[in-house]
Amino acid sequence: MAARKTTPKPNVSADDLRKYYRDMLLIRRFEEKAGQLYGMGLIGGFCHLYIGQEAVVVGLEAAAEEGDKRITSYRDHGHMLACGMDPNGVMAELTGREGGYSKGKGGSMHMFSKEKHFYGGHGIVAAQVPLGAGLAFADKYQDNGRVTFTYFGDGAANQGQVYETFNMASLWKLPVVFVIENNQYAMGTAMARSTSTPDLYTRGAAFGIPGEAVDGMDVLAVKQAGDTAVKHCRAGKGPYILQINTYRYRGHSMSDPAKYRTREEVQKMREERDPIDHVRDMLLQGKHATEDDLKAIDKEIKAVVNASADFAKESPEPALDELWTDIYAEEAV
Repeated sequence: MAARKTTPKPNVSADDLRKYYRDMLLIRRFEEKAGQLYGMGLIGGFCHLYIGQEAVVVGLEAAAEEGDKRITSYRDHGHMLACGMDPNGVMAELTGREGGYSKGKGGSMHMFSKEKHFYGGHGIVAAQVPLGAGLAFADKYQDNGRVTFTYFGDGAANQGQVYETFNMASLWKLPVVFVIENNQYAMGTAMARSTSTPDLYTRGAAFGIPGEAVDGMDVLAVKQAGDTAVKHCRAGKGPYILQINTYRYRGHSMSDPAKYRTREEVQKMREERDPIDHVRDMLLQGKHATEDDLKAIDKEIKAVVNASADFAKESPEPALDELWTDIYAEEAV
């Protein structure tokens, strides 16, 4: 089984760099705004922010093609934005409003978009992993050349259903990329205290699944690894595992004070490894953009995010009769 711990950086155009910068900044600003609305009491229940992990989903979406599918856990807002879902609809769902993707009935952890091939955030740890294999099974059955990105965290990587899914996916050579978003702390326990090996991608070895560990704070490294994984799957060789080592700046959810790590640790990561700052430096040093250009992008993104918050606040709450809609699927997906 081929397994690598490092991935060479690809050549990248100025346009691609600017797009990665914009896409990551949109996620960052959106999540900051969501945190504000949560603090104001406009978002209820659980709310898991993606701040710090932006390079993971932006890099992998850059490796995806139209028609590819994605499914993830409860930390899902970034995935929605990266695949092109409307910030207005996402924010309205976070606030439980009628204009949301699930008509205000799903909230943070339960949004879907058939149009963008986004099959949810899922609130049960690792529940989305076998579902992702099911999506890939449908693609294999239809022989349509599509790939499914199945995201889960380092904590979920210890769940038994993950390995049952690995076995079936390998046996049937399903076109699925298993993406382990290793943010080091699962729900609140350091990986060293809960996991027997830091090399989570090697857990596919028993099933003949190749994989690699990737620097998840470098969007270019993620894109390159995504290209490798997708090529493997589209060639009919079965699943591939990407362990993408990243870091979340906030707690597990908005209600988590994150006392299991020091403020100094988080600050050091922000100052030295921030994925957005990394691309920003590349743009400036390569003379692909000026400070004024980047300020203009930030201003544009803030306008989009503020508009999504306004849309959410102005959208009405679901009518009572919405309780009886969307209970059963009306057509096959």
